[in-house]
Amino acid sequence: MNTMDKPENHILVIFGASGDLAYRKLMPSVYNLYKQKLLPEKFQIFGAGRTTLTIEQFKDKIKDGINKFSNYKNDDDKVIDDFLQLLSYMYFDTDKKEDIVKLKNNLTEIYQKLQTENTIYYLSTPPSLYSVIPKLLASVGLNKSTETAWKKLVVEKPFGYDFNSAHALNKNLLNFFKEKQIYRIDHYLGKETVQNIFVTRFSNEIFEPLWNRNYIHRVEITAAESIGVEKRGAYYESSGALRDMVQNHLLQLTGVIAMEPPSSFDPDSIRDEIIKVFHALRPFNGEDDVAKNVIRGQYGEATINGEKIPGYRQEKSVDPNSRVETYVALKFYIDNFRWGGVPFYLRTGKRLPTRVSEVVIHFKPIPHFLFSHKNLKNACNQLIIRIQPDEGMKLKFDMKIPGQGFVTEQTEMDFNYSTLANQYIPEAYERLLYDCMLGDTTLYQRGDRVETAWKFVDPILNAWKNNDKIPLYSYPAGTWGPQNADDLIEGNGLTWRYPCNNISTDGRFCEL
Repeated sequence: MNTMDKPENHILVIFGASGDLAYRKLMPSVYNLYKQKLLPEKFQIFGAGRTTLTIEQFKDKIKDGINKFSNYKNDDDKVIDDFLQLLSYMYFDTDKKEDIVKLKNNLTEIYQKLQTENTIYYLSTPPSLYSVIPKLLASVGLNKSTETAWKKLVVEKPFGYDFNSAHALNKNLLNFFKEKQIYRIDHYLGKETVQNIFVTRFSNEIFEPLWNRNYIHRVEITAAESIGVEKRGAYYESSGALRDMVQNHLLQLTGVIAMEPPSSFDPDSIRDEIIKVFHALRPFNGEDDVAKNVIRGQYGEATINGEKIPGYRQEKSVDPNSRVETYVALKFYIDNFRWGGVPFYLRTGKRLPTRVSEVVIHFKPIPHFLFSHKNLKNACNQLIIRIQPDEGMKLKFDMKIPGQGFVTEQTEMDFNYSTLANQYIPEAYERLLYDCMLGDTTLYQRGDRVETAWKFVDPILNAWKNNDKIPLYSYPAGTWGPQNADDLIEGNGLTWRYPCNNISTDGRFCEL
């Protein structure tokens, strides 16, 4: 982040300010910006929530969140207390018309104090309120940008439940806010390594000429979590892994990996290229096509390191006969000139052996092996882009084993962000909030992109709903999901990459 870029003076209004997201992510991220002197000269945070809190109780809660989750944990009390002076809070009930009037009166006072009406509204609320709050804001004239003041609306995921609901939500929001005012957030795109994909591809002559069907055999994207559903059983029952991770995070990553070079690096040029990728996704054609190319699973109970882990159906607020998937793996194609015939593989799951998100570019094998290789199965070059944890990149290639003869072994060059000791790595929410303050929409989703992603996912959801003969495989907690998922990978004896937790010791030592 460039310390030269200071956002214009404004107010950040957080709806759902007493909730978990504000406590764990949003407020610690704003505090990180405060510490780096990246907030405007005149700035206020106005919290609105359904919990009855005094301003002191609210500040105590936020202070606790900063001490636990900020990059500046256990900072000097005085510094945090100075930051907390920027906060105010009100109890806010969307069912009470008088509450929106009260909110407007509170904001009017702050506008006069700060001498600006620039406002960011952040919907850190249940999705059921995504249509309600914009309408309330419009009812008291708090929605429109003018020549002298802007208004922005940040909407959290999930953005819709399927194509129809996403389309309806977009339509509803556009009744009260213009598209350029709406920031649909996906925190995956705020991660440093994801942004570095742009640079890796478009500023390095060694990669971009190879980034196509002539040189790439397959692309594999994994987002694995070692935890179960924790206390989110009720949410997960209405969501599942496909809605929770694939429709947004993993498809957005696919767009960044597969897009054409933009004409310039302005937000709309980049977003235009990503939507072109989404339009080129080959749709699933009927239930048989889904059954052949999509594997779903659900974790069962297991013992890990002596601890008995419950299966998904034993988790709190989960139906004991639930058919909700906690794991999904799929194979699909992008039908355009660059990627024609190259399979893309996505997988995500809970209760897998480790927490890891990464992209693996598998380059094609050489047509004729001149040298003997210790392990021909792994003989292809790979570029591994690790998104979390241990953010970094690794390139795997062959080298001669010292001694007589020409026996080769795969070796690697890697770069790890943690080696940049003097560089500050911003959190994803911190980066995205800062971009919103500056009015940079590059890493935010446009409405058409969200709808096109749902269009791709909907046939899978419909096939599962309408055909209970499509299997839901069980896998023991702590394993890499159903073994059948390996059958998706094209090529004799090829499997998914089973990554280790730490990229720097990957392939040599793995603690799972």
